[in-house]
Amino acid sequence: MSIEILDPTHEGASLDFAMATRLAGLGGATVGIISNGKVGTKPFFDAIEQQLLDNYGVAQVVRRTKGNYSAPAEAELLREAEQWDALIAGIGD
Repeated sequence: MSIEILDPTHEGASLDFAMATRLAGLGGATVGIISNGKVGTKPFFDAIEQQLLDNYGVAQVVRRTKGNYSAPAEAELLREAEQWDALIAGIGD
């Protein structure tokens, strides 16, 4: 029997990553929320959505759920997210 040790670090150079430009504010913004689909995310994201709409002047909250809670978001979902001004991704159990 052999043991394989996996390296969890990103295989690319960290220089390939850049921080997104910070929004001046959330007023009038479209904010997307991507959930992993576990039951604990719904009430949490319901509360976040209400706060964004009531207290931060967000124009629209778009809610999406990944098809597989343990896999990365689907390419089509990421393409849709490019149209949003901000994104919240979360997990829940």
